[in-house]
Amino acid sequence: MPAYSYTPQPFLRPPELDGGSTGAPVAIVGAGPIGLAMAIDLALHGIRSVVLDDNNVVSVGSRAICWAKRTLEIFDRLGIGERMLKKGVTWKVGRLFHGDEEVYSFDLLPEEGHKYPAFVNLQQYYVEEYLLDRARQFPDLIDIRFLSKVVGHDARADGVTLRVETPQGGYALEAQWLLACDGAKSATRERMGLTFTGQTFEEQFLIADIEMEQSPFAQDTAERWFWFDPSFHPGKSALLHMQPDNIYRIDLQLDPGADARAEASEDRVVPRIRAIVGERPFRLDWLSVYKFRCIKLDRFVHGRVVFVGDSAHVVSPFGARGGNGGIQDVDNLGWKLAAVLAGEAEEALIESYDEERGHGSAENIRNSARSTNFMTPKTPIEALFRHETLRMAHDQPFARRLINSGRLSQPCSLEGLSLQTPGEGRVRPGEPMIDAPVGEGWLLPRLQGAFTLVGFGGIDLPDAGLRRIGICRPGQGHETGRDYEIHEDREGHALRRYGTGLAYLVRPDGHAAAVFHGEVPVGAVKATLARAMGQREMA
Repeated sequence: MPAYSYTPQPFLRPPELDGGSTGAPVAIVGAGPIGLAMAIDLALHGIRSVVLDDNNVVSVGSRAICWAKRTLEIFDRLGIGERMLKKGVTWKVGRLFHGDEEVYSFDLLPEEGHKYPAFVNLQQYYVEEYLLDRARQFPDLIDIRFLSKVVGHDARADGVTLRVETPQGGYALEAQWLLACDGAKSATRERMGLTFTGQTFEEQFLIADIEMEQSPFAQDTAERWFWFDPSFHPGKSALLHMQPDNIYRIDLQLDPGADARAEASEDRVVPRIRAIVGERPFRLDWLSVYKFRCIKLDRFVHGRVVFVGDSAHVVSPFGARGGNGGIQDVDNLGWKLAAVLAGEAEEALIESYDEERGHGSAENIRNSARSTNFMTPKTPIEALFRHETLRMAHDQPFARRLINSGRLSQPCSLEGLSLQTPGEGRVRPGEPMIDAPVGEGWLLPRLQGAFTLVGFGGIDLPDAGLRRIGICRPGQGHETGRDYEIHEDREGHALRRYGTGLAYLVRPDGHAAAVFHGEVPVGAVKATLARAMGQREMA
């Protein structure tokens, strides 16, 4: 029996089969984490969408499991972050081994004062389940259609016509925008003749999910363990992660040219797992073999067709950049598309999605390729560098910083790109805002979702027609007399992280768009807001 019970979703007859229409302006192809998150984000902005998927169950196998702090903060805004935190396995300590000797360990979030941890491990099928439950809380805004295969589309300057096949017949669906969230094998991308550029590595890795009640970690504390050249898998690398329900993810590097089907057979896999876990009883839950790919589209925006997530870019699993990068795509695109559809911004704002997330995916690919080249050297020089780095890391701290076993996902900075106004602050324009406990809750949930002007340390915020929030020292919240909400920095983290006497214009996706020192002129706020909305000059 698999660890997760897959429940088929029903097919509901769409109105188009009977001559009707929902009239939703956005069609989303793909009901995985990216497509469902996209629909929820748009719904939070009051935008209707139709989500189409040719399948009718959540993803089979754990697939994406490592969800980074920034992604959890986005999921928090979408309404499932706390549920993920409750179910998921929290970890922040990683250990790296050379042979059977531990070389070093690291703590990804050593400081206090954050709502979410550095990482939570949670199988993709749970994330999809939670997103599906959340999406169904918007029955008037999200129309989810399972067993609905998009077999073609015709794009125009003002919209897209999709051709959809269902168990009860085919129909045409009209939309103003098509969001392709249909994964690494995107049929939308293939129909349009678009190709990925980048690098595909020949090395293969085996993923094995096993169910095992007895933890291999000391004191049952979840950690990330990575081995170079262990005795149980000589000459290669291995990775061990813990997931909920006593499921453990094991990644094993395979021999060059290995037969994927043969390697995924139980008689090959079980002895390898036994060499890692010893005599602990276990059950195989899911197996897969994959190759590293670090590739992306040259452009994510093609008129009224926009690519999101793996349909736009693919990276190697090491570093947890795939699913996390896709959710950051959603976070970047949702508010922009909503503003365009509401008539609050010009369509050109969507081009900034291509600019910003093209930049973010290139950064992910660069880091992912570096990890891959260290883990599987391609030249004698690369092999010598890895060998000497690992040898010295046993007793030389400087060498430990050079080891690259998949440096983990970090939020992307948009500093220097077109929507940001250049400036200096402890958080620089383009960087994501940092959480902190304020008042009776947390800072980030108060900032995300809409443009917000936030001031720290008693600075006065002018009325520029957007949400304003002040953060002050403990005991001073009642003394301001201001006409906007004030929250006390109850533990001192917020003022330490942001400074005193500064204000930040925060975008709906939680990135700083501008920073102000001392007096905040209303005209300057409006100018930076206009720039953040894609306007080059004030009207």
